[in-house]
Amino acid sequence: MPQTNLHPRTGLIDASGIRKVFDLAAQLEDPINLSIGQPDFDTPEEVKAAAIKAIKDGKNSYTVTQGTGLMREAIQASLKTSRSVDYDLDQVLITSGVSGGLMLAFMSLFGEGDEVIVPDPYFVMYKHLLRLLGAKPVYANIYPDFQLTAEIVEPLITEKTKAIITASPSNPTGAVMSSQCWKELISLADKRGLLIISDEIYDSFVYDEEFYSPATDYDNLLLLGGFSKSHAMTGWRLGYATGPKDLISAMTMLQQFTFVCAPSMAQEAGLVALETSTDAKRIEYAAKRDKMVNALSDKYEINGAHGAFYLFPKVPTSESGTEFCTRAINDQQLLMIPGCVFSETDTHFRISYAASEEVLNRGVHALLELAQ
Repeated sequence: MPQTNLHPRTGLIDASGIRKVFDLAAQLEDPINLSIGQPDFDTPEEVKAAAIKAIKDGKNSYTVTQGTGLMREAIQASLKTSRSVDYDLDQVLITSGVSGGLMLAFMSLFGEGDEVIVPDPYFVMYKHLLRLLGAKPVYANIYPDFQLTAEIVEPLITEKTKAIITASPSNPTGAVMSSQCWKELISLADKRGLLIISDEIYDSFVYDEEFYSPATDYDNLLLLGGFSKSHAMTGWRLGYATGPKDLISAMTMLQQFTFVCAPSMAQEAGLVALETSTDAKRIEYAAKRDKMVNALSDKYEINGAHGAFYLFPKVPTSESGTEFCTRAINDQQLLMIPGCVFSETDTHFRISYAASEEVLNRGVHALLELAQ
């Protein structure tokens, strides 16, 4: 077979942890799947109907790069209500999911030698995108309680630091940053002239307190949000970015020559999604969270877990996260993601409780067996 002359940057991405899990899983007939990072409910019917109508009405062409006027106005109005922020329309960009927004933002902001402070554990894309661009992720160790505090961040800031990025609620930990923690971090960022990138894709799933967005109190901030988790629209690729005008302008220019625009029919459906409550799903997932934490806490150390739909327990044995997850597959047909996928250490593992009650019951039984 001929060998393609790949650029060395492709070697900077290591998906071996996830790949190993799914390679092993492919051999199983009826696995207990607690590895999937997406809702287990379907897209609301009224949202699906809006997309179908848009397709039948011929709204299948490109939209303008920045997104339709109606969609941007709807995001503008929604954020004014939910975050008490009043963005101009040219500060709003409709993206191909939050992942698309992250790529556009990172390409606009970071290059060789730049440093970006990233909490550890982190969402996998942050590390790999930064490294592809030649930038350096500077890891802020937030074990064991998973709060990115100003006290942790400040010693990591250098003259090369360009931004701080974090997600609240978090994937993989389910941690939610307190408003006090956010305000101290904002004060530090303001003092040092740093951009904050706030990934708010899980904003609909906060269980023990009111959701707080740092956009409410800080202007030098890029807010990324979307519909994948709240409305089970992971495959629709619909998100948004709001922030400083020069950054949004640069991201829009890059979108023109990459994604072109977010899917047109998804934007029409997004208008309906914004008017469709998912409160019932938040209540349902809070109950699933409680079920899992209550069932496992005697055997597992679990911190975070105040939002999203993940637990990030510490391995209860002397094994690494990878070894523990491998044994879970081999002995219990239980699929989880080892902590090293999300961290520079391998002491924990991620499970998703976005699953049926039957699967969760099987998962609890398997996890208790593994902890013996």
